[in-house]
Amino acid sequence: MNYQAAKQFYEREGHLQVPRKHVERTVGEDQEERELKLGAWIGNQRSRAATLSPERVEQLSAIGMRWA
Repeated sequence: MNYQAAKQFYEREGHLQVPRKHVERTVGEDQEERELKLGAWIGNQRSRAATLSPERVEQLSAIGMRWA
């Protein structure tokens, strides 16, 4: 869900420089609206970059993640 929220943010804003306290609203396949703490999640992904799977790094890089 967080990846989908990041992708939604990127498609709308054109970047992943998400403010730490940003909350992204998404609608899931079940039509439920959710609020995800996207800023915190992005920050955590950056801080854990060395331990993420290569697939996750590739996914996030493809939608504009800056690792530094």
